[in-house]
Amino acid sequence: MQERSTDQSRRQSPGGARVFADDAGRLWNASHATGTVDAAVVFTCISDSRQTARAIAVPVGFALTDAGDDVLRAWLREAPRMGLLT
Repeated sequence: MQERSTDQSRRQSPGGARVFADDAGRLWNASHATGTVDAAVVFTCISDSRQTARAIAVPVGFALTDAGDDVLRAWLREAPRMGLLT
């Protein structure tokens, strides 16, 4: 049996993932990523791959299931785009 790497186990969370529509009707996936002292919600657009992934910091104890679609849309608008560091 293959062991999971530390990086893979960090990205998995009990909160799982949620799909919601933004103000323009595009479908987005919201995933909860946790570390040992920090956490984030990572947004990826599943209906338009031209959209850049985004992320926003959340408290470590945050549960994605507790956030409604309106909250996720507001966070998506606030979340900075992710890109390569140069």
